[in-house]
Amino acid sequence: MVKEKISACIFQSHMLKPMQLPTQLLRRKANSHKGDYGHILILAGSSRFSGAALLCAEAALRAGAGLITLGIPKSINLAVIKNKPKEVMSLPLPETKEGSLSLRAFSRIGVFLKKVDVLIIGPGLGTDKTTSALVRKIIKKINLPAVIDADALNALSNHLEILRNHKGRLILTPHQMEMSKLFKVDLNLIKKNRKLVAKKYAKYYNSTIILKGHHTVVTDGNSQCYINKTGNPGMATAGSGDVLSGIAGAFLAQGLDIFPAAKYATYIHGLAGDIAAGDKTQMGLIASDIIDEIPAAIKKST
Repeated sequence: MVKEKISACIFQSHMLKPMQLPTQLLRRKANSHKGDYGHILILAGSSRFSGAALLCAEAALRAGAGLITLGIPKSINLAVIKNKPKEVMSLPLPETKEGSLSLRAFSRIGVFLKKVDVLIIGPGLGTDKTTSALVRKIIKKINLPAVIDADALNALSNHLEILRNHKGRLILTPHQMEMSKLFKVDLNLIKKNRKLVAKKYAKYYNSTIILKGHHTVVTDGNSQCYINKTGNPGMATAGSGDVLSGIAGAFLAQGLDIFPAAKYATYIHGLAGDIAAGDKTQMGLIASDIIDEIPAAIKKST
């Protein structure tokens, strides 16, 4: 628990202006290969939420990742294979009776983590107790950059010592309700003090936080805090957060540090949503539309 008063936290905030992506993302050497742009393992999906894994993977591809492997419960592997982008590989893993990842998957995941550059964990995993225990065990083990989203955040609730003791190359992507549950902070306090709360907990728990919502807050808990101005209410739709996690993971895989990856991912995610809404309308916008416009958003940011 953070003991200091939130009101005692003073820091400078910067509005995200129209920006150019770093040349590290935009320029590719003529003799480069897919391995140069990172291999991401995405641990995601369950029998109820297989689509989350697919959205995250496709977003990561569109944002430039070189290789994507989906670690998913074995019972949904066939359905995922039929629907996933052809470029995405799958890693079918042991599962619970309810169709979510089992603790028995840990050893295989541990071996596979040695082959990848970035981990994304959480989209569509579900809240099974066994799956949550697996999430905690994995996060304790990893020493590579990771994006922790959705049900993986829920798994850490009441186990915050895992974050506190971590070496700190983590991006957490909560919305306000998840932030409240994870850190045991009153929801109204978060709503009234989004920047202050995000910075305080990012610093205390050695993480970069993307606090999603209107004017998403991105902070490393120290001197860097950005308020995102792209995006629109139409992006409050199922799967939008999975898309953001995929983009953030892709930017990490291509070599950006934790905070820049989170910042630029948030910007591109919102800009892609704005472009998509211009065609589909905010009312008709779905997460797949955001993915389709990631290349256009990147092009506008060159």
